[in-house]
Amino acid sequence: MSATQPYIPRAGERAPRPDRFRTSRRAELKIWWREIDRVLLFLILALMAIGAAAVAAASPASASRLSTSDQQLPDLYFYWAHLRWQLLGLAAMFGAAILSRENARRAGIVLFAGMFAMLVLVPIAGYEVNGARRWIDLGVSFQPSEFLKPAFVITLAWIIAWRARDPNIPVVAIATAIMGAVGVLLMMQPNLGDTVLFAGVWFALVVLSGVSTRRLGAVIGGGLVAGVLVYLFYENGRNRINDFLGGGTAFDQVDLAQRTLLAGGWTGSGLWLGIRKMSLPEAHTDYIFSVIGEEFGLLVCAVIVLLYLAIVVRVLVRLADEEDLFTLLAGAGLAVLIGGQAFINILVNLQLAPSKGMTLPLVSYGGSSTIAVCLTVGLLLAITRRNPFLKRGRPGVWQRLFGRESRQ
Repeated sequence: MSATQPYIPRAGERAPRPDRFRTSRRAELKIWWREIDRVLLFLILALMAIGAAAVAAASPASASRLSTSDQQLPDLYFYWAHLRWQLLGLAAMFGAAILSRENARRAGIVLFAGMFAMLVLVPIAGYEVNGARRWIDLGVSFQPSEFLKPAFVITLAWIIAWRARDPNIPVVAIATAIMGAVGVLLMMQPNLGDTVLFAGVWFALVVLSGVSTRRLGAVIGGGLVAGVLVYLFYENGRNRINDFLGGGTAFDQVDLAQRTLLAGGWTGSGLWLGIRKMSLPEAHTDYIFSVIGEEFGLLVCAVIVLLYLAIVVRVLVRLADEEDLFTLLAGAGLAVLIGGQAFINILVNLQLAPSKGMTLPLVSYGGSSTIAVCLTVGLLLAITRRNPFLKRGRPGVWQRLFGRESRQ
């Protein structure tokens, strides 16, 4: 039938309505809007709004520091670039959030396979930035470890959830082997900060899986031994820790970050009125929390900490009566991932941890980091979707696991 000829229905067949697809899509969006956690979405958007203001405050310092005699960057160069990254991030977030829980799981596993392969290629084909080989260029430059984070959580949650079908599968051993492989590849870059973050998420998932107290003790002991071995044999980590404790370059950076953070007092010096930020390295990324302290005050810093805490608590409360083990592990793991990265970044800015080159999620400037964190949030929104009219009479998997297996 020619495209110009009108459609003639067969006998007993109804002619299609032109607006049927549009009506169906509208109904699907209404269902999606009803099922997603709108409180969580509001908390995320609030942090992104604060991030836009924070990058505007930090942009003049970074633009001045990174300008050369051949190229003078405008004061708001990083601010306008950050807005573009945020728009791409929002597209990634809502694109992931409309997925069903099953499709979100599949997407996470496929993403893990792809990003793990890219992580293997980074030491071979990657290029170096600020002394670390973490980036790879495949027509578009990106940092595979950033996109590996949410995929790592979903893949480990999927593997550990196998125990619900067969308790004899050594899911903890498999998850530990994956963690070890990822950790080795990250430390080759070197990237100790992300290694610590991945290990923390792995530990949280193991704990939430309901392992026995004896096995949990073995996991903690193994982690302590791994930490000692890293200090003894991993030069980059040992140097960072020694510099931090002994007053080296790493200490100077975090000391300056803390002084900048406290310079504005409770209410801050005002937008673009900060002075100490001009000396900060990476003011728009690693040390943006200190810029917020100087220009907007410690009260705004406290609000940011509360927002991160609210995100983690909101997700955990929403999952408290969840009956599916994968959903519990994936949702809690993604929340721990966001909260853990924020916690590490804030500790560095408070001079309580060595510098790790880690951004403040949803706030710091970044291309890969902004899109990857927004993708993480989108997957979290997809996984925590639920029918608000569904009554849950049985105890959730969390109560069943810790009520029974923790006593074994």
